[in-house]
Amino acid sequence: MKLKCIVIDDEPRAIEILEDYIKQIPFLKRLASFRNPLKGFEYLKRNNVDIVFLDINMPNLSGIEFIKALTKRPLIILTTAYSEYAVESYGLDVLDYLLKPIEFNRFFKAINKAIDDLNKPRIEVNPAEPDSKYAFIKDGNQLVKVNLEQVLYIEASGNYQAVFKRDGKILSLIQMDELLKLFNNSRFIRVHKSYAVNMDNIDAIENHRIKIGKKIIPIGETFRSIFYAALQ
Repeated sequence: MKLKCIVIDDEPRAIEILEDYIKQIPFLKRLASFRNPLKGFEYLKRNNVDIVFLDINMPNLSGIEFIKALTKRPLIILTTAYSEYAVESYGLDVLDYLLKPIEFNRFFKAINKAIDDLNKPRIEVNPAEPDSKYAFIKDGNQLVKVNLEQVLYIEASGNYQAVFKRDGKILSLIQMDELLKLFNNSRFIRVHKSYAVNMDNIDAIENHRIKIGKKIIPIGETFRSIFYAALQ
């Protein structure tokens, strides 16, 4: 089985090099390449991808901002000409960090890390089917079936994520990004380091703030480009 990958980089030459390297490895399949990170983000929402080769220093949306806005997280291999970004990237759970100009042997090493990661046994809650209407969330000692259409927003609360529904809330110990993966629903989007919202339940947006019922949720600067693009 081939690993499906995409390339996101604003430099045409950088894309050409990565495309050439991908062609040389028979178990890789390039699905698409993007110079605009917002188009790459939209593609990820609609397609299953195993690996993303992602530049960091791009106009409109940096690779760091891109990663923070993701809800479905494929393996991320960062590519950049600037070594100073390495420290920040380590906190984002990326698979590898390739410094330009990228040599083929270093590229191949990163791919082997991807294979090892994908083959690791995992213990996790099974995500819902793509755009499912339901998900099961652990609340205390029980798994609660949640109608995703009834979820208004998610708020980080200490070590918990509070899932606010029309008829109450559930507290989950699953981290925000993992919870959004579990939901596996394209209508949920992260808008702040402490908030994610169900876009179908937004009542109004004003001055970079979202109103859902009586709740006012800020749209973090890091997440604004992705959020407003998703509204289109």
